[in-house]
Amino acid sequence: MNLIARIAEPQKVVRRAPALKQELPLDAILQGDCITEMARLPDKCVDMIFADPPYNLQLGGDLFRPEGGRVDAVDDEWDKFDSLAAYDGFTRDWLEQARRILKDDGTIWVIGSYHNIYRVGALLQDAEFWILNDIVWRKSNPMPNFRGTRFTNAHETLLWCSKSEKARYTFNYRAMKALNDDLQMRSDWLMPICSGGERVKGDDGSKAHPTQKPEALLYRILLACTKPGNLVLDPFFGTGTTGAVARRLGRRWIGIEREDAYVKVARDRIASTLPLDESAMKTVPDKREQPRVAFGTLVESGLVPAGTSLTDAKRRWTATVLADGSLTSDSHAGSIHKVGAALQGAPSCNGWTFWHVAVEGGLKPLDQLRQQHLGANG
Repeated sequence: MNLIARIAEPQKVVRRAPALKQELPLDAILQGDCITEMARLPDKCVDMIFADPPYNLQLGGDLFRPEGGRVDAVDDEWDKFDSLAAYDGFTRDWLEQARRILKDDGTIWVIGSYHNIYRVGALLQDAEFWILNDIVWRKSNPMPNFRGTRFTNAHETLLWCSKSEKARYTFNYRAMKALNDDLQMRSDWLMPICSGGERVKGDDGSKAHPTQKPEALLYRILLACTKPGNLVLDPFFGTGTTGAVARRLGRRWIGIEREDAYVKVARDRIASTLPLDESAMKTVPDKREQPRVAFGTLVESGLVPAGTSLTDAKRRWTATVLADGSLTSDSHAGSIHKVGAALQGAPSCNGWTFWHVAVEGGLKPLDQLRQQHLGANG
């Protein structure tokens, strides 16, 4: 049986896991225990894992609002463990499989509350994951503390990890900067909890899942550290937020979920999600991925002709461009980087941002001319 469910065939979204480690069940929900189902997947087959494991909230009794209404809190069986030791054992087991199936350049995201995230964080480090960031999701509309006995729990924590300290993981820095009005993205993210029309409802009209995550959260995560066509695994799939956003962004996905009710709503939800047009999938390219351009190329093309006088942003130093793309300034000669460093008495210098060309109305850094060249010849 072919286990690949194509994006173009959402009606085939639910599939059982293969009995052996064979063909990947792409764009499919594997119904069953997450540890068992991950164990059936091949080694190093996944580019990113997003995990929203049980929080082990340890709630005792019902919680009521001041007017007497019962709070619809997390009291499902899947969130209950006999002890903290049992929860730790469960966490170790699924993290072991997660590490095995994650590619060496892949990353894992785990979200949790104060009930579990510190235990999960320690176990991530025990499993030799390297924590890149802890992200604070600050909720703009958190549920209040109805008893008035504690501060309102207004945030959750995400841990973003690579497989090792030296792993060459994906981080789309410039896309994140563009998403944040051209400012470097911070590690505290303000966004609302899932509510309104985004909240998935069950057949009885009530919310299908007590801890459904907002699509905006997954959108940012997938945009930050995956590329179109990458494979994302969610071992605690729930109502399918990860799958819906992955389909929207042109990523492949695998979801694992054991609860029948969640599988049903996830299947229907993903089937109704429309992928973005291919032209809209493009993001600001990371500079590390751009073709390398030598300064001499700009000289050859006439963008910065030989004989041009360059200066730094504060007009402290000047240099002249030679025919071979080198610079000369007083007793210094060499590349744009070497001469810039020598003039400043610095160990190194990024000549692309240090040197400027005088234009009408001011100065233009060489890097802008490089981008102009790339745009014209990309």
